[in-house]
Amino acid sequence: MSDEEYIQKARYYQQHRVQQRRLKRQIKKSRRRLNKLRVLWKLFMLVMIIALCYFLLKMPEWRLHKNAFDSLNSPALEIINNKIVPEQKILSALRRNQVSTKPIYLVKTDNLKESIKQLEPIQDVYIRRFGFPARLKIIIIERTPAITIAPDIDVEPIAFFSSDGKLIGRDYMPLPEQYQTVRVITYGVGDDYRNWDKTKVLNFKKLALLIEDASGEPVEYIDYRTPSDVYVKIPTVNIRLGSFNSGVYNKISRLRTLVPQVKMLNKKIKYLDLRWDSNFIKLDE
Repeated sequence: MSDEEYIQKARYYQQHRVQQRRLKRQIKKSRRRLNKLRVLWKLFMLVMIIALCYFLLKMPEWRLHKNAFDSLNSPALEIINNKIVPEQKILSALRRNQVSTKPIYLVKTDNLKESIKQLEPIQDVYIRRFGFPARLKIIIIERTPAITIAPDIDVEPIAFFSSDGKLIGRDYMPLPEQYQTVRVITYGVGDDYRNWDKTKVLNFKKLALLIEDASGEPVEYIDYRTPSDVYVKIPTVNIRLGSFNSGVYNKISRLRTLVPQVKMLNKKIKYLDLRWDSNFIKLDE
């Protein structure tokens, strides 16, 4: 190889290395520019997401309308599972509280629950919150009626006891037909029903169930106007039990044989007397 060829070849390699360095610098510069654009794009997207979230959270649909508790037709309010307590009474209980101006996911419902639970027939309350639009779903759990109280046979009940012994007054009467309760006739004299407890209530329920099982007939009412001389009315006959004590339950089993006998009698019967060890049928003279 001549000196001139060697020099040309050396120049070629030198130019090639210069071009490679220039190309690498351009690639690095392009990468740095692209990385800056990526950072700026991410920052822009982050700002947009934050702005969008702020805008969404500030929308009025996240907050209850100020008139949410003004009417039962309010779209922000739904009341379900109440059969004894009228919706208007529940609405009145809600009105004791101010409608919260906070977003629905920050609204605390404890005060609303306590206001509703002050209504006597209500045992518990569950409140579910929904957003967009903001609304409340109020789920009512009511006490179960066990016995009703009436002052006379021909008078409609004026109160009822729940199965947990709670006395509930005439504001919630009459009960819906779906509730099958034991009707107790009492003046409140001698044994004031306002002082009855859960045990007393369940004893009346137990008495009615045992008589229905033994007689095969429903109990129409328990006449407790004279606590020392209790009557129980079934469609076939009036049953005289005497004092309402623990010994009463032992007498009821006799009805399995006595009720069929009464049905076969072609006479008008005043009552079937179970007060004594021997059975006695009192005819209506």
